[in-house]
Amino acid sequence: MNINKTAVIGAGVMGASIAAHLSNAGIPVYLLDIVPDDAKTSTAARNRIAEAAVQKLLKAEPPAFMHKNNARLITTGNIEDHLHYLADADWVIEAVVEHLQTKKALYAKLDAVCGKDCLISSNTSTLPLHLLLQDMPDAFKQRFMITHFFNPPRYMRLLERVSGPQTRPDLVAAVSRFADTLLGKDCVICNDTPGFIGNRIGIYWLQSGLLEAVALGLTVEQADAAMTLFGIPKTGIFGLLDLIGLDLVPLILDSMKQALPPDDAFHEVNRLPGWMQKMIDDGYTGRKGKGGFYRLNEIDGKRVKEALDFDTGAYYPAGKPNLDALRETQKAGLPALLSCPELSAFYAWRVWSKTLSYAAGLIPEISGDIAAVDTAMREGFNWQSGPFELLDRIGVEWFADKLRAEHLPIPPLLASHKALYKIAAGELSAVDLTGRYHPIHRAEGVLLLADIKRQGPAILSNPSASLWDAGDGVACLEFHSKMNTLDSDTMALIRLSISKVGSEFSALVIHNDGENFSAGANLALLLPAIHGKDWASVEQLLIQGQQTCKALKFAPFPVVAAPSGLALGGGCEILLHCDAVQAHAELYAGLVEVGVGLIPGWGGCKEFLRRWQTAPKLAKGPIPPLVKAFETISLAKVSTSAIEAKELLFLAEADGITMNKSRLLADAKAKALALSKNYSAPMPYSYPLPGKTAGIMLGMGIKAFHLLGKASDYDTEIAEKLAFVLSGGNADISNPLTEDDMLALEREAFLQLVKQAGTLARLEHMLKTGKALRN
Repeated sequence: MNINKTAVIGAGVMGASIAAHLSNAGIPVYLLDIVPDDAKTSTAARNRIAEAAVQKLLKAEPPAFMHKNNARLITTGNIEDHLHYLADADWVIEAVVEHLQTKKALYAKLDAVCGKDCLISSNTSTLPLHLLLQDMPDAFKQRFMITHFFNPPRYMRLLERVSGPQTRPDLVAAVSRFADTLLGKDCVICNDTPGFIGNRIGIYWLQSGLLEAVALGLTVEQADAAMTLFGIPKTGIFGLLDLIGLDLVPLILDSMKQALPPDDAFHEVNRLPGWMQKMIDDGYTGRKGKGGFYRLNEIDGKRVKEALDFDTGAYYPAGKPNLDALRETQKAGLPALLSCPELSAFYAWRVWSKTLSYAAGLIPEISGDIAAVDTAMREGFNWQSGPFELLDRIGVEWFADKLRAEHLPIPPLLASHKALYKIAAGELSAVDLTGRYHPIHRAEGVLLLADIKRQGPAILSNPSASLWDAGDGVACLEFHSKMNTLDSDTMALIRLSISKVGSEFSALVIHNDGENFSAGANLALLLPAIHGKDWASVEQLLIQGQQTCKALKFAPFPVVAAPSGLALGGGCEILLHCDAVQAHAELYAGLVEVGVGLIPGWGGCKEFLRRWQTAPKLAKGPIPPLVKAFETISLAKVSTSAIEAKELLFLAEADGITMNKSRLLADAKAKALALSKNYSAPMPYSYPLPGKTAGIMLGMGIKAFHLLGKASDYDTEIAEKLAFVLSGGNADISNPLTEDDMLALEREAFLQLVKQAGTLARLEHMLKTGKALRN
């Protein structure tokens, strides 16, 4: 069975966002909701709820659509007039209010209109499958299951799947395959238990973190900062509660109270402080309300982040706790950190001792597979490590001994003190309750660099990059510096890799398992040279980067980049020099050097201009490509998705897009192998450029922007240098420039800018704050 057309019933935040993500997969989707009470007699307004939801999605931040045109795939309607639309749907997702009878009344209607092979699923996070199916016909039970998305559906990779004993296996397989390959989801099989996996553990963790922080007298900033030391996103406990919405917490807690047996440890943390209920009643519901544990307040014309004082209920300017001492302790390992007498560390132990014990005690109730639980918490709550991976990092024996010393119960899973994961013969295995280890099998088409790295040592390695054997004659180059920034070590390893691959492999893939491909050049390396006016060293770094990117482009074998997340500045320049790119759908690429007072200097101007000069749909003549390239670089445009990266020409039309990040390396490897057959390196490109005339024209545009207040003084100066490079300097259109000529122009402009006080100010501001300075 194939899924070609879908529907979502319920146009609330989750339902509408699920519909948006279905459209991101290129799938037509119907979005239906009820008829508003005040529109019963007005034909034009009967679809208002669904239509308003789509309009809201188009303005959402972060964007719900990977491209605004995807909204055209959504057909809006209402349940009273348009249920007949669903007759040709292959998958219908129910996302209405969490009320059992409301859902069951809808199911009866769906059963009557949907085709016999249409899968119907619920996005419920609180109601168990057996209650949803109670008294439903057997034919309905055979095509029904729970598919629980996490918010926001575009960005959260977890999909919890609960099927019943009568659910048709072919429908389960079809929706799992579709969610995996087209929606980019990690599908985790859950037992039919309250809260499934993610919310059962995640809400327990949030409640423990909230109550312990209040009991110990920590501030919200201290509590959230302490959590980041364990691989928790910077939102921490309280920032995440604000994101979820404080008004939803009582509803979730009440559903858990009703659904869980009396002896479940969840009840120990299932309470809401009176002051928090008052916050909710007064409209302080988090980001969507007047504020939450944090809020943004305007003071003297500036937006100031404030934090809540538990005792007074007042807000104060949020501080940034100093974690230097704890980070130093952490270097000795997590046991040292959890044993530290500092209050934040004690808080962390109180929260993690409860949460990890609770998670271990839920095996096998919620799942018999600890790896599935870890996946759920990584992909549903953005933890860097799941609870069992975290236990192994702490040490199971140490954790159990500390529980015993504090007279706390030890879950059966941890009683043997055995590691929860082990690696044998390069294969990762997970333990079960009997103490036996079972290999973790990847789905067909999934290849992770982490698995490759378990097979043996790197072929080449230094502190910033490594080369690995990805099998079948393909090598994989990995960046692994902080934020995968590019430095001299990276460039040296790339050049060594080109030599190695040329003699021993058929193709090269550039990829890493991290969150980002590369945040660009390591700017911190420039500062000492700038302060010391060591311009020769700066030029050497520039030449090194240019020659390395040139070597990638003209290597005697295909080079395929497989990026995900950020590919900025120098990271984007790497992409532009590859034969092909297989990108993860979440690619945020851009030539953003103007933000630090520079221009692309490793061939980025040269290659990006070539993209626009050879774009088939652009107006003919020498000026349109210059304008497009100039506009994109001078405005530091960054794609919000891989689809948009194609529109901006950071990706070529032939480049591929992979929705599921776990499949990215395998897809890139397949592309590299396909290119390796009868491969020949590209021919050097010649640049017909108009020279000074075009530079003057672009300069006039810059000055107009400046007069309108859309460009700062220094923006103008940088843009003039960029215009000089892109127009070809003193070129004559009848005498095309070579690639080396273009690289020389890049160096000339870069070296002029790097000597300016305005560039130094921008560099220092970026390194200090992480934000661009508009000087």
